[in-house]
Amino acid sequence: MGVRLGDLLIKRGAITEEQRESILEHQRRHPRPFGLLAEQLFGVSPRTVEQAWAEQFAEVADWVELDGLDTVPDVLDLIDRRQAWQFGVVPLYFDSGELAMATSKQHLARAMRFAGWRIEYPCRFVLCSSEDLHNALSERYPMAGIDAEFLEILSG
Repeated sequence: MGVRLGDLLIKRGAITEEQRESILEHQRRHPRPFGLLAEQLFGVSPRTVEQAWAEQFAEVADWVELDGLDTVPDVLDLIDRRQAWQFGVVPLYFDSGELAMATSKQHLARAMRFAGWRIEYPCRFVLCSSEDLHNALSERYPMAGIDAEFLEILSG
């Protein structure tokens, strides 16, 4: 089993061990998502919960090397250049009705948020290195003056 969301929130300093136990006890009586309860009971920001959840997801996600991986041309048209760079995401292909999209661990929370409001298909994220993501964005969505430093600033 991967790391638990509560442990990640403790590691981030968002909650204490006592608060984690309180959330778990509350969860046993009122089954609700741990992150939602952390927000409601202890004022943890939704962004902090989202980032911890993305870190948790990254531990079980598939990792790919984008160099040499063919992309179905039509899926590139699902987003524009600005969106690809701003959210650090590259659509790859459809698989069993899901759109596979590549992003880096650093951009995962942002990419998931973007896909939730912008992409009309169910999405499955695969992870790649930051360098791989930059190279794929440069190749598939070239923009003058945009470089790896810009991508790092966005993930900051």
